Amino acid sequence: MGLQALINKLRQQRAKAVADARSVYEAAEKENRTTLNADEAQKWDKFIKEANDLKAEVDRLERQLALEKELSQIEGRDLSNEPTRDVRENASGADVELAKRQQAAFGKFLRGGLHVLNDAERRDLSVGSGPDGGFTVAPTQWVSGLIKFIDDQTFIRQKATKFTLTAAESLGQTSLDTDISDSDWTSELATGNLDSSMKFGQRELKPSPLAKRVKISNKLIQRSGIGIESLVQQRLGYKFAVTEEKAFLTGNGVGKPLGLFVASNDGIPTSRDVSTGGTSLASTAGEASQKAADALITAKYTLKGQYWAKAEWLFHRDILSVLAKLKDGEGQYLFREGLRAGEPDRLLNLPINMSEFAPNTNTTGLYVGLLGDFSYYHIVDALNLQVQRLTELYAETNQTGYIARAEVDGMPVLSEAFVRLKNN
Repeated sequence: MGLQALINKLRQQRAKAVADARSVYEAAEKENRTTLNADEAQKWDKFIKEANDLKAEVDRLERQLALEKELSQIEGRDLSNEPTRDVRENASGADVELAKRQQAAFGKFLRGGLHVLNDAERRDLSVGSGPDGGFTVAPTQWVSGLIKFIDDQTFIRQKATKFTLTAAESLGQTSLDTDISDSDWTSELATGNLDSSMKFGQRELKPSPLAKRVKISNKLIQRSGIGIESLVQQRLGYKFAVTEEKAFLTGNGVGKPLGLFVASNDGIPTSRDVSTGGTSLASTAGEASQKAADALITAKYTLKGQYWAKAEWLFHRDILSVLAKLKDGEGQYLFREGLRAGEPDRLLNLPINMSEFAPNTNTTGLYVGLLGDFSYYHIVDALNLQVQRLTELYAETNQTGYIARAEVDGMPVLSEAFVRLKNN
């Protein structure tokens, strides 16, 4: 069975598990009961766990399918000396040749360290490196590939607006606290009223240091068919992705990105919070369930219609497992699972995203979810990523370590493009 066929089969199984979970509650409703008995609760938990596990597996298989398609396009080509497409299309002949030399030298460095490079190769890679010679600046095309890999692994990066700086410089104050008012109808020669309402926040987008270390078997380094450059890129990409995703959601903005679930006048203030109406969003019985459903509806309509075209929900899977039971005032489920490949689940007809780093604690005073246009979350990456190769430290286990130091920042830049749900 091919990957796509397996994905389709798992989607069908997930749809059945969600339907089975709903049937448990519908049976209780027919008996005019607002709570499940112990046996029913156990069945519901089983079905929801199955649905969540299948969703996670489908997501993994879809990422694998995308990677395999990408690898199949480059199979049989030696990428060690090949510049990326953006380099080929936008650079001069001399720049392309430099890119090729850097790629080749970087591959040699990853396999054997600085001592295997000649003077010319060291010069190609050593711009901005440490004075002790222990660090090497990775080629721009390799860093771009690493960033793309991270983009593919994290939810926020896939949706956000991204900028790239050649060094850890500031992008300036990008948050728009107050937008300008509407334009004026005027005469041919008039220019309209002067508008002084547009104000920018005080926080600058400035990449902050981020470091990760990976270990790779020496045998794999020497025998891998996909090349040491891709191996290191993928392992570092995964490590960076986990840390970045958490900061994009819950970072305090000090030496790290400012997260979406952090109340801040520099990002999303408390004025963009919607109360769950004195009940937990996870409440599923009677009046409490209706209040939770009403809170979601209120959140949707708190967001201006101009943002709906790109607006998406964000929840932890623990929260999604109970949202699947909520109904509107007419008895219709608010949640609709995606059945076809690439089709997202929907809540109130808007796509749902799931992140392990979103809040999952249903207690008073804590955030529980978010709705917004994530293109108004801005991320800035610096391209002066440095790599250090460690050999002696892992000699006993026949491994080589690689430490990469990147610089990243991120923040929401337009608060009215987001609405947060808060239990209170």
